[in-house]
Amino acid sequence: MTRYGCCRMRSAGAPRWLEWAREMLAMAQTGLTYAADPYDRDRYERLREIAAEIVAAHGDLESSPVHDLFARDTGHATPKVDVRGAIFREDTVFLVRERSDGNWTLPGGWADPGETPSAAVVREIREESGLETRATRLLACWDRDAQGHPPAAFYAYKLFFACEVIREGTLPENRETSEAAYFPVDALPPLSLARVTPTEVRALFALHHHPEQAAAFD
Repeated sequence: MTRYGCCRMRSAGAPRWLEWAREMLAMAQTGLTYAADPYDRDRYERLREIAAEIVAAHGDLESSPVHDLFARDTGHATPKVDVRGAIFREDTVFLVRERSDGNWTLPGGWADPGETPSAAVVREIREESGLETRATRLLACWDRDAQGHPPAAFYAYKLFFACEVIREGTLPENRETSEAAYFPVDALPPLSLARVTPTEVRALFALHHHPEQAAAFD
């Protein structure tokens, strides 16, 4: 059972206002999943609205789009899962360039229901780069907040897989990425820090070259 309040552990890296908003959202979402009393449902709806207002106020955003984003999540509240593929070639790493901010990242994104984590990362790499790959090893499962990323509305776990290319391809037309290239691990381009950090890339590179080591976590 999900526990809230003083017994809940803090997530390293997230500002307190975001932790409060996330906790309120989780309480509202889970309450709306199980509550039958209409008055209780009204209270949980209002709690979700307040969480959206907090995020909007601190992020200098309109509250309505944030509320719509929160309202799309239904069911028992759980962390989101982001999957990323790490493709290393000697001392270089494969990156794609995000259209949204013009910076670079390991290919990846949210996992979809009904697909395994490895299938999700293979799909994301194909969609964002055109490469056909195979996931060979889980390198890390990290709490997003603990890894130095900018604050985000949703709490998330990040799964990083070592992947190998089984067929080359060309960058497909898509709305997410505009380029793809290999870069030296010690000379990375500006990274899309909401998606991956230099520290993570270097840690993944080290894990890739030490297959005897277990996956990093937390």
